[in-house]
Amino acid sequence: MSAPAAEPARSGLAPAADVAAAAQLACLLEATAPKPGNVSPTASFHDATYGDFLASAVAIGPALAAAGERPLGATIYAAVEATTRWTRSNTNLGLVLLLAPLARAALRPGSAPLRAKLAATLAETTVADARDAYAAIRLAAPGGLGRAPEQDVAHTPTVPLGATMALAAERDAIAREYVTEFRATFEVGVAALRHALGSGLGWPEATVEAYLALLAAAPDTHIARKLGAAEAAAVQRRAQEVLAAGGVRTPAGRDAITALDRELRHERNRRNPGATADLTGAAICVVLLEGGWRRGGGTDGSA
Repeated sequence: MSAPAAEPARSGLAPAADVAAAAQLACLLEATAPKPGNVSPTASFHDATYGDFLASAVAIGPALAAAGERPLGATIYAAVEATTRWTRSNTNLGLVLLLAPLARAALRPGSAPLRAKLAATLAETTVADARDAYAAIRLAAPGGLGRAPEQDVAHTPTVPLGATMALAAERDAIAREYVTEFRATFEVGVAALRHALGSGLGWPEATVEAYLALLAAAPDTHIARKLGAAEAAAVQRRAQEVLAAGGVRTPAGRDAITALDRELRHERNRRNPGATADLTGAAICVVLLEGGWRRGGGTDGSA
């Protein structure tokens, strides 16, 4: 009698292919979940549709698969450049800035935990990384950037990427992750997502719960940049109220989510918690990288 066929292992694919798949799936899950104020299968922005986000998720795969073979800044630029060939608006700049170091960290040799590898990745950024990241930002052309007194993105940077992010950390949640070893991603987003999946929620509901936890934990810097700190703090309080009402887990909480979504809709996307959505996508990627699709939670939320 022949031996039974072994179940295919996750390591059956090249590690780089696994990492790219995790990042792409994170983008797809983040875009698909009906997060208040964001694009989803039933909600579009004036300049971007759900289809644009799907195309963006596919486009960045090759760049992230090569993240272990080239510098961080080059990966960021390659992913953003690939996105611009498929979409006409900025759909993923913030998320790419988070996924690129995660992908590079995941492809580092050794058995250290992902966050330890990430810390090492962030500690070794260069001026060349900063130049490529700045070029990617200019290519994506996000709205509302304004001007910075030091190392402005319109100019050529003269310090490593980590140092440029440190200068922006107080006003930008993505930059803040670079100088805190992705604290919000791991300690708020990943923690909330794992709790949600572990309690039986499916990926869409778990993603919304993680997003609300992140939004309740800190004012969204995308809103603050466009409408001011007071407006961002008000949205943060609303997220706290939604969670207090039960969030995705209760009828009252789900009604509160619907109301919050209406409040955050703006014809020019000025009330879109875009930074929080990016952190949510990064948290999903971490869960997939560390636990895989089945252990992270399948389509039905099973472990």
